[in-house]
Amino acid sequence: MEALISVRDLAKVYTLGDVEVLALRSVSLDIGKGEFVAIMGASGSGKSTFMNVLGCLDRPTHGSYLLAGADVSKLDNDERAAIRNRELGFVFQNFNLIPVLSASENIELPILIAGRDPDEEWVKRVVDIVGLGDRLSHRPSELSGGQQQRVAVARALASKPAVVFADEPTGNLDSRSGQDVLQLLRRAVDEFGQTVVMVTHDPGAASVADRLLLLEDGRIVHDGEAGETADVIDLMKGTGA
Repeated sequence: MEALISVRDLAKVYTLGDVEVLALRSVSLDIGKGEFVAIMGASGSGKSTFMNVLGCLDRPTHGSYLLAGADVSKLDNDERAAIRNRELGFVFQNFNLIPVLSASENIELPILIAGRDPDEEWVKRVVDIVGLGDRLSHRPSELSGGQQQRVAVARALASKPAVVFADEPTGNLDSRSGQDVLQLLRRAVDEFGQTVVMVTHDPGAASVADRLLLLEDGRIVHDGEAGETADVIDLMKGTGA
């Protein structure tokens, strides 16, 4: 499988007063194109820091990060922002939709910010997949939480990103809506060949992925098939996640 993400000896150090906190410790791994990867770990394990670095929201202190063969580990803030707009899609726990825009406008906003014209045929296909055809004129306040997250998933996919990063995408949803969103991400991988990297605390959500990474104290302590929900729970027991 072709490596879309490749990190080597990745480290992130935060300085808090006179104290240095090593949030990531020499992390090395590859993520292939078309993989669905779940990241889990206890609070303070480094999973959010790892997601921020992979999502070009933060820069590593040491090590290299290649995204589609390009070294993005040394980019400045503006360059990272350009990569995010051009190559990455995001789904957040709190939806992060613009209240005054319709669902349709929210979906196309990142494409317009990147200075591109929407591929109307592709956007229509994405909207059909997430089942929002009769809700496109609605504003976020007129949508349920599950519908808002469907808009967020459509927004993430509409720009044809290299990678979709999902940060606790089911955290604010009821179980049925959460399962719907997970299945949308699963379909994006299976039908579009999309690459998805998801941080979650939910073993059931992680079991939808192909691959599970468990972090502990800034290190990857497990990297393998996600398996069933019970398998994920068993793996988590040894890390305190």
